[in-house]
Amino acid sequence: MAEFVIVTGMSGAGRSTTAASLEDLGWFVIDNLPAPIIPRLGELVATAGADAQRVALIAGRRGAGDVTELLEAIERLREGSHIVRVLYLDAPDDVLVRRYEGTRRRHPRTSSGVEEAIAEERLSLEGLRRDADIVLDTGELNVNQLRNRITEMFSEQQAEELMRTTVMSFGFKHGLPLDVDMVFDVRFLPNPHWVDELREQVGLDDPVRDFVLSSPEALRFVDQVEAMLRDLLPAFRREGKAYLTIGVGCTGGHHRSVAISEELARRLRADGLAISLFHRDIER
Repeated sequence: MAEFVIVTGMSGAGRSTTAASLEDLGWFVIDNLPAPIIPRLGELVATAGADAQRVALIAGRRGAGDVTELLEAIERLREGSHIVRVLYLDAPDDVLVRRYEGTRRRHPRTSSGVEEAIAEERLSLEGLRRDADIVLDTGELNVNQLRNRITEMFSEQQAEELMRTTVMSFGFKHGLPLDVDMVFDVRFLPNPHWVDELREQVGLDDPVRDFVLSSPEALRFVDQVEAMLRDLLPAFRREGKAYLTIGVGCTGGHHRSVAISEELARRLRADGLAISLFHRDIER
């Protein structure tokens, strides 16, 4: 049985970086394959008997064609008993505008301006976004962070996991991540930012971790979230959830959310669960 990932989404949201990252992970990457050929590719892979073959299809503006065609092709590929995931890359409009202005590339849409082209593309891709297995917000990610996220989700060591679970720390002042399934707000905990000797450290540092976890409220919070997730994660897996991202947010994403995410992930791993960690705003 082969595993396919269809990479699609907004132009400028990181398809090229994602393709390179998947190739580095050992995926066979095909860029801009016309949609009608996608089901035929699945048949060829099945005929070749390529067990555990991992194929990434980058659906860009030249190959995707009409969105309806691509959705039909994905459905036909799934009918071939392959594992098929759709990864939709997204970013806020203002980020996409800055990226195009910074590179001076033309947007693939033919509208009069970049903003109009982005709006047109977003509208046309609504069906793909709605049906995607995972929507990844790249607006707050640099290239290295995006590579790390792709590695967490699609590395070979994760291939056998029925559901890939990530605990993500973030700062609310930098915006709520679009790709989280559930969010926990830890801004009720004492803030190390107001302790002079801790301000320049982060939640990965022992003094900050000890400060955050010394709060009785923090321990009760982690106990309760851990207990809830022990019940919820198997239920999500039974329902066929492919990817689950748990967001833990504080004000800036440096101290409390990082320490709590680390502790939560440590406990869940001790329970035998495969958990990835990602600290979105720790370097801001």
